[in-house]
Amino acid sequence: MNQEMPVLEHLSDLRRRLLIVAATLVIGMIICFLFIDHIYLALSNHSGEKLAILGPGDILSIYVKLSAVGAVAVTIPVAAYQTWRFVVPALEERERKVALMYIPALFLLFLFGLSFAYFVLFPMMYQFVLGLSNGNFELVITANDYFSFMLNLCLPFGLLFELPVVVLFLSHLGILNPHRLAKMRKPAYLVLAIISITITPPDFLSDIMVIVPLIVLYEISITISRFVHGKRASESALSPENMV
Repeated sequence: MNQEMPVLEHLSDLRRRLLIVAATLVIGMIICFLFIDHIYLALSNHSGEKLAILGPGDILSIYVKLSAVGAVAVTIPVAAYQTWRFVVPALEERERKVALMYIPALFLLFLFGLSFAYFVLFPMMYQFVLGLSNGNFELVITANDYFSFMLNLCLPFGLLFELPVVVLFLSHLGILNPHRLAKMRKPAYLVLAIISITITPPDFLSDIMVIVPLIVLYEISITISRFVHGKRASESALSPENMV
């Protein structure tokens, strides 16, 4: 029974922190929904004209989507902090301080990825797709299609830009190391190239504008992992156990 109590307490703590994250997500959606008009106007400026809707259900669907994205952005640092609080009993003092630094980095990189996709990639993609009509169609762009196209493009970049922080965290835990990441370089480049070709217009310049940041992110991840791995090796060599 004494061995089961810590496990039960651990599960209870996990449940409490998941509830905090869920509550933050719900509250974030409510707050974003209260300011949805401002969010809508800010994000629809690339359309160039008023967007159409096909029914009253589209209005609610669009507002919920935009509110959810805003809520996710707000929830990321809270979820990261709750994760840190959950694992902190198993960490040393130095590791606790290092892990705490991941929280603002996750949030900032997510926003940076969204900004890059929204201000650079999305306008380019949007104008390219509209240009494919070549005057052959009468364009009626619905708000639902417009925002679905935007979110499907921007959200993956927000997540991809967090790759260096994720690699840093996994390297600190010893799950990843630079040798493993270097061996995965060719298949990783292939996957990144497929992603860039899939989400960009079929021209060389657009592919380069996407694949280069993704490759740079991967190389930064390898460098970070190499630094962390070398630091861990040095600390291990200087530990009292190895000095004896």
